[in-house]
Amino acid sequence: MQGLVAALSYANLLYCLSGALIGTLIGVLPGLGPTATLAILLPITYQLPADSALIMLAGIYYGAQYGGSTTSILMNLPGEASSVVTALDGHHMARDGRAGVALGIAAIGSFVAGTAATVVIAVLSPPLAALAQKFGAPEYFALMVLGLVAAVALASGPILKSLAAIFLGLFLGLVGTDVSSDAQRFTFGFLQLAEGIDFTVIAMGLFGVSEVIIALERPEARSLATSKIDRIFPNREELREAWPAIARGTGIGTILGILPGGGAILASFASYAVEKRMSRRPERFGHGEIAGVAGPEAANNSGAQMSFVPLLTLGIPANSVMALMLGLMTVKGIIPGPKVIEEQALLFWSMWIGNAMLLVINLPLVGLWARLVMVPYARLFPAILLTCCVGVYSVGLQSFDVLLMSVFALLGYLLRKLGCEPAPLLLGFILGPLLEENLRRTLLLSGGNPAAFLGSGISVTLLGLALALLISLMLPSLRSKRNAAFVE
Repeated sequence: MQGLVAALSYANLLYCLSGALIGTLIGVLPGLGPTATLAILLPITYQLPADSALIMLAGIYYGAQYGGSTTSILMNLPGEASSVVTALDGHHMARDGRAGVALGIAAIGSFVAGTAATVVIAVLSPPLAALAQKFGAPEYFALMVLGLVAAVALASGPILKSLAAIFLGLFLGLVGTDVSSDAQRFTFGFLQLAEGIDFTVIAMGLFGVSEVIIALERPEARSLATSKIDRIFPNREELREAWPAIARGTGIGTILGILPGGGAILASFASYAVEKRMSRRPERFGHGEIAGVAGPEAANNSGAQMSFVPLLTLGIPANSVMALMLGLMTVKGIIPGPKVIEEQALLFWSMWIGNAMLLVINLPLVGLWARLVMVPYARLFPAILLTCCVGVYSVGLQSFDVLLMSVFALLGYLLRKLGCEPAPLLLGFILGPLLEENLRRTLLLSGGNPAAFLGSGISVTLLGLALALLISLMLPSLRSKRNAAFVE
């Protein structure tokens, strides 16, 4: 109740409203997904109190998530991988003059799924927190190894490229001053790197500026320049078709969303496959079937919500968005762990209020977002670049960070050109220092005996799962099925 009272204060509601508006505003820009949007807007939360920063970030996150659906439906340009499925039927609905209905059912399905997932998080948090209290340094090390291996398995593209990105991220996490020896590592004489690389610099470069470069290479798409959005709310028949899909999508996203790496992506694809299999008219999928929008959108939102579970209870980010969340929480002095929901009840309520704000403000503003995506690229991207530069400079007040962001922007562009996802790199960067800390702590307490990592059933199980997953990725049959699934 204390968390609810804090979340419903006028100031926090205003911050959440502002976050949802700004998040949607930038999220609807073609080519920018939640990760890029959060990376661009992260610095504006640094000067706020911890509660206000978290609830504003929740609003930004859900607004950006909905923004990806908007571009998928209106322009057939998915803002992120999990919005690809929405474009299959959503864009056909838009071409048939039902763009408003598609956007409306996407918002309703997202709200229902987000509310259900928030309740599940509240129910699951106590038993997961009890389990987390049994974790020591060896168990946390094993858990992080499993998370990194799972990120490789669920990242699109060749396995070796994903592994290379993970190791590059781990290396970047070592840059700075060693806590034990007080020696500088990999700074190459730059005093600005003595305290390490700020994750905001990497995030903005990899996901913000590099997205701009990639988007500028694409030809402009204005397929709905003359479309008119009339009706937003679905009628009774459309709701009757959509509700079962929303319910099933919520369940699928709740189960798959906990998986590290790409739970929300898997959930949206799995939901679409289930709806098509269960439909009496499977031939209509891909040609404007409302269940093909409602189910994946619900699965996407509940999956994205459930990715908070490993972050809040174990301190392990399930994807690049959660890595950004972890970075902000650490900056604000909030350390995720077994008692974080109990001590920071606002976190729980900010999720639900963020979803509610999304529904309240976005349904009336559908026409505005539709007009926004028609703005020429030449006017949009200079503003995005300016925002990135100002945001990065405001974190450390040094121009070196802006230059470093440019380096990571080129790196992100190069990774995409090579067919390598940059998300595993960010996960490796965030988890690298934690991995090293728990590795050192375990060896220190055991007198340098590596058998300490096999001293408990939990660490043995987690390391065994990581090894089994890694071996399975090397099997030609499973590897070909994985590649075929990503292509499809």
